[in-house]
Amino acid sequence: MGRGLGRGLNAFFPEEADREENVVEDVKVSDLRPNPYQPRKTFTEEAIEELKDSISEHGVLQPLIVRKSIKGYEIVVGERRYRAAKAAGMETVPAVVKELTDEKLMEVALIENLQRENLNPLEEAKAYEKLMKHLGATQDELSKRLGKSRPHIANHLRLLQLSPAVQHKIENKNISMGHGRTLLGLHDKTKADKIVEKIEKESLNVRQTEELVQHMNQKPVPEKKKKEAARPSVFIQSKEEELRSYFGTSVSIKKGRKKGKIEIEFLSDEDLQRILELLENE
Repeated sequence: MGRGLGRGLNAFFPEEADREENVVEDVKVSDLRPNPYQPRKTFTEEAIEELKDSISEHGVLQPLIVRKSIKGYEIVVGERRYRAAKAAGMETVPAVVKELTDEKLMEVALIENLQRENLNPLEEAKAYEKLMKHLGATQDELSKRLGKSRPHIANHLRLLQLSPAVQHKIENKNISMGHGRTLLGLHDKTKADKIVEKIEKESLNVRQTEELVQHMNQKPVPEKKKKEAARPSVFIQSKEEELRSYFGTSVSIKKGRKKGKIEIEFLSDEDLQRILELLENE
């Protein structure tokens, strides 16, 4: 199997690994059409221009994967190479032609892109969601087959619970995935836009955003209690941050004189199940 098809594809399509090496043939650029199931929606001009220069000098080194359609070919894997080759004025590109159903076309495109790790967090999250829906796979099965940790997949999927406006900010890299995960712990979701505005205006890092979210989640307390409330120790703050990172949700450690408690927030029944599975794994 060509090196473009990572081990994630072999895990979903083991029969491919036993076949003879795929035959590479030259396909006209004018006969190619983008894959409608391509999970990557953004292709930066800089990336295309850089690849175009390389292709102009060395040609397309890695074949595209395509499938025959009624009119020409649909690209399964290699849309960026196709765009760059087209920009470079190439008439033909090397490609491997495969016979794939619509469902297989989607699966291969999603898994190949996930293996290459060139998607933004929201594109990656939507790819996981599509694979789980169309393949009937669980998060644990995806974890084993794609070689990605269970928390990694779960944390990306949780981003889809954010409002479209906040998701758009992450896609455009106005805020990071870490900021997005922190916003999931906000009790009053209507305040998310206000916090995002503050993050951008004041260049808040994730830790500062966590503190802001915690402050906004706190109920107003009498002035006397405010004075009496002791700030958590550096050790407690450090452990809270580790637990928040592992569980992908708001975690607080409350220590009293003789005893204390750890509170882990969940947003839905599915989120609770995710957290319980992480606890069972531990």
